[in-house]
Amino acid sequence: MKGIIFSEFISLVEEKFGLETCQTMLDNNQDSGIYTSAGTYDHRDLINLISSLSKLTGISSTELQQVYGESVFRHLFDSMPALEGKYEDTFDFIKSVEVSIHSEVKKLYPQAKPPRFSFISETSSELVMDYHSARCLSHVCFGLIKGCANYFNQEVAIDMAPLSQDNSEVRFTITYV
Repeated sequence: MKGIIFSEFISLVEEKFGLETCQTMLDNNQDSGIYTSAGTYDHRDLINLISSLSKLTGISSTELQQVYGESVFRHLFDSMPALEGKYEDTFDFIKSVEVSIHSEVKKLYPQAKPPRFSFISETSSELVMDYHSARCLSHVCFGLIKGCANYFNQEVAIDMAPLSQDNSEVRFTITYV
């Protein structure tokens, strides 16, 4: 997993919960908290940080993942200036992620394994897609979808239905409200 994901998470924790909580979370995981944007790190380290933060704050890991995904969307989007003005709405952007973002990530970092999306159906008000990832961070994906809708000033309802016990495959139904 790319370092930008980790550094954005650390920044969010500092901003929302304070430096002391962030340092305790890092200390509990024997983690220096130093990540380079282009570096590659084990996704389990992020899961451990989220789990530790959950214990410190009393907020569920799934809720923390969703908040993180929603928060990080804008930072990730802004880090790719070529995306600005290219998409009309939430569905348009989500449908392009495989081609416009994940394929570019794979070109830059051949060892990268971004999530895959399979699109099941679409109407003018509903998009159904399956998320596939061995990292099992579907709740981060939920938050990213929410952050995307916020970026496009659209209100959406998001339903998640696990297709596997470990959440490595999840069906998302996204509906414009």
